[in-house]
Amino acid sequence: MTERALPSALAEIFSTDAEPEALFAALLPTVCEVLQTDRCFLHLRNPYTRMYQNLCWRRSPDLPDTSTVGWKPEQPWEQEDPMFAAALRTAPSIFVEDIETASPDVLNVEFERKYLGHRALIHAHIPHDGLLWGILQPCIFDRPRVWSEFDRTVTAQLTEKLAAPVVAYVKAAA
Repeated sequence: MTERALPSALAEIFSTDAEPEALFAALLPTVCEVLQTDRCFLHLRNPYTRMYQNLCWRRSPDLPDTSTVGWKPEQPWEQEDPMFAAALRTAPSIFVEDIETASPDVLNVEFERKYLGHRALIHAHIPHDGLLWGILQPCIFDRPRVWSEFDRTVTAQLTEKLAAPVVAYVKAAA
């Protein structure tokens, strides 16, 4: 991966001294703008209690909203969802070009159709100290998408920059 600066629209969000909630609210639509995706959600989780909260931004109200109201008990999704199992292992982020052609060891296409509805996605893991604290998930709905080196670089930079505010937010809510 070549070393590039984070796009200015994203760098500007991280340069403010905003509380995590304000940072996340500004970040999700900007991620969609920079990566040209339809929806982006941030799955925040407490790795000790397995409670989670989803924050979601979507280009259109016609797209499924994954937001939660408050914190919810996490289901054992790793039993049905290989991507969530990989995230729990803090494996590298996953770039899915098309859920319809992805290998079953990467994702469960029926799970994706039933719960998320997207066609292409980035399953960006946010680890800290060997534990999964969050997942950033930009996605496309109406077509496959080849994720470029730019997309991969931005995603890696985002997950690195998000670790501290995600952990702070989750710990404050505990």
